[in-house]
Amino acid sequence: MKKTGIFYSFNSNKTAKTGEKIAEAFGKKSVDIVDAENVTEEQFAKYDNIIVGVATWFDGELPNYWDEFVPALEDMDLKGKKIAIYGMGDQKGYPENFNDGIGIFAEIVEACGADVVGYTSREGYTYESSRAERGDKFCGLCIDQENQARLSKKRIEDWAEQLKKEFS
Repeated sequence: MKKTGIFYSFNSNKTAKTGEKIAEAFGKKSVDIVDAENVTEEQFAKYDNIIVGVATWFDGELPNYWDEFVPALEDMDLKGKKIAIYGMGDQKGYPENFNDGIGIFAEIVEACGADVVGYTSREGYTYESSRAERGDKFCGLCIDQENQARLSKKRIEDWAEQLKKEFS
């Protein structure tokens, strides 16, 4: 498998901890971890397999550190790249935009030609709407540490195993 880049904010506690757990599940020697708050186009472009961590802020927005990189990202050609997205959300506190960040980021990279991988089941979640929905699945891994922390470890491990196959 080609080297994988994992991009998340080192300052976003829950997103960072989840990113670290994903890296451990992959085997830290097979992934590079990059701080999303300082990412450059060159860093992002050098990987064919990319994992991105995005929280959903406020009423369904990307965190501002991703907003700063999005204009550069929108100008990139991502054809041939496989991108998997995980996100942090609160399905009880924000049921009307649960994990929207995943869907927003997926829309951006798909428009640039990337292949979004790592779809997961919507089963076991209770919310009103989500931009991460694609039919009966989410277009990434939805983690809800606020309400379902006990399920996170297995979800992360299962997703990492799924991605290892999809990234091959």
